[in-house]
Amino acid sequence: MNQKVEHFTYNNFPKVHISSNPTDSFLTNSSVQSKLSKLIGKVVCIEVYPGVDKNNLRDVLLNQPSFDTIIDIESYLIDEDSMSNLLSPYLTCDRVFGKMCPLEIEDLYQINKINALKSIISNSDKRVLVYGFGASLIPYDTLIYVDISRWEIELRYRDGLKGFTSSIEEDFLRKFKRGYFIEWRIADRVKMKHFEKADYYIDANIVNHYTMISRALYQKGLDYLSNHPFRLVPYYDPGIWGGQWMKKVCHLDPKEDNYAWSFNGVPEENALCFDIDGTDFVFPAMNLVLFRSIPLLGQKVVNQFGAEFPIRFDFLDTMGGGNLSLQVHPTKSYIKDTFGMKYTQDESYYILDAKDDASVYLGLKEQTKPTQLIEALEKADSSNSLFSDKDYLNQFPAKKHDHFLIPAGTIHCSGKNTMVLEISSTPYIFTFKLWDWGRLGLDGIPRPVHINHGKKVIQFDRMTNWVKKNLINRFEKISDVEEKTGLHELEFIETRRFTFDKEIMTNTNESVNVLMVVEGSGVKVTPSQNQGDVFIVNYAECFIIPENVKSYTFEPLVPNEKCMVLKAYIRT
Repeated sequence: MNQKVEHFTYNNFPKVHISSNPTDSFLTNSSVQSKLSKLIGKVVCIEVYPGVDKNNLRDVLLNQPSFDTIIDIESYLIDEDSMSNLLSPYLTCDRVFGKMCPLEIEDLYQINKINALKSIISNSDKRVLVYGFGASLIPYDTLIYVDISRWEIELRYRDGLKGFTSSIEEDFLRKFKRGYFIEWRIADRVKMKHFEKADYYIDANIVNHYTMISRALYQKGLDYLSNHPFRLVPYYDPGIWGGQWMKKVCHLDPKEDNYAWSFNGVPEENALCFDIDGTDFVFPAMNLVLFRSIPLLGQKVVNQFGAEFPIRFDFLDTMGGGNLSLQVHPTKSYIKDTFGMKYTQDESYYILDAKDDASVYLGLKEQTKPTQLIEALEKADSSNSLFSDKDYLNQFPAKKHDHFLIPAGTIHCSGKNTMVLEISSTPYIFTFKLWDWGRLGLDGIPRPVHINHGKKVIQFDRMTNWVKKNLINRFEKISDVEEKTGLHELEFIETRRFTFDKEIMTNTNESVNVLMVVEGSGVKVTPSQNQGDVFIVNYAECFIIPENVKSYTFEPLVPNEKCMVLKAYIRT
């Protein structure tokens, strides 16, 4: 599993190399079909994550003459009206925000009919294959789990995939809301109950192409990841304010108009990839979080957050683009009471690059009156008139390696010509837009503005003097190579920046570490307990070091080159 020490350009599809052996197995389409026909046991269950193309899965893999009966479990769902009534309290009438759903998979099904089906299967000698989301409601002898990453689900939403619990066509934001607040929560509860019982796992991220691996091989890979540095598979998305920096640095398609976001450190959405003797097996990074929580996150972080990954790294590229929307994130009490979330989205902007006119909007000008600010925002939204940002908002110049801290409740946005590494806690959809500079979204529809939520959480005392003192470049020297750059004491994430031209050592601080090379060509990372495993990271690549690694070293990839690495971890 060792990675060769060699210099490569920005890697947009990082892989973890694992080798199979005679007791393991990995199979693709036709060999999966063959394997399914030979599985032992009377009842074979194929549990799928919502978003998997169930019909394609059936057509490609499940035409199995070796089974007497093939059952689509989803034919036993409750009717459309009952489903709508059941879910409406969690969907709300808002286009973007719902409420976290506590329901179980059993709540979506006609349990009397499921019980009758169980009885029929139990009293029959026929071989049965049950498939679909909820198939594990039926007692099984053999279980296969079919999985898909959240980002792939989102792409399929854009291509017309309906929400699992919806029979009507909805716009992307409403489909994402249904997934985020309802379907993925229920599916993750199913996963927690049954995933580790599965005999085999199928990667369904590519339509018409399915790769299956055994439990032993999957567990082997998760064990490796929970004890070594790794990278997630990044993805990129355009936006109305998007820029040009990532095209060059990340080697993206130059024909695209822009790239606004890159999500490169968000396990809830990003994927991981095993390279198994030359065959790719892609799976949700959240599986590592759910099933290797303690070695990955650390016991203290698990005690605080449970099996959730609380740190997020992503890019916001406005180089050659426009301002982000003016926004604010909810306070902890508001997000809990209104949306059922356990913690909120504190964040910061670390400036990776900037042009001479780059800036960050942060906090309010002295003597700003709350009523006047809200009235101005509401007038601009209702009449599509201009909002006089210069009357109310601080606009600070931004230069490379500045760090702006943004605790929840602070009004903010990045200006144009700024390349931001956003470091934040994970509830990433809870952005209350207050003003969008009079623009339409890429779909030609105004992006949702939530002044009704925002005005309840803006901390109006965060004015110019307080912001300058508390939120801008709060650097504190720790040693000759290490300095603290934030975050604010109201935030639970700590960030440290290391500057070095030779090998140095650091530790995980009893927390998972999320890191990025922010200066220099790249670094070699070596876990102290595994000196033979050298991990190579290039400039601007996000990487993760599990808490179980305990300590590790950095060394410039180019000898004697000055490098800078930014590390984020949870204060415990």
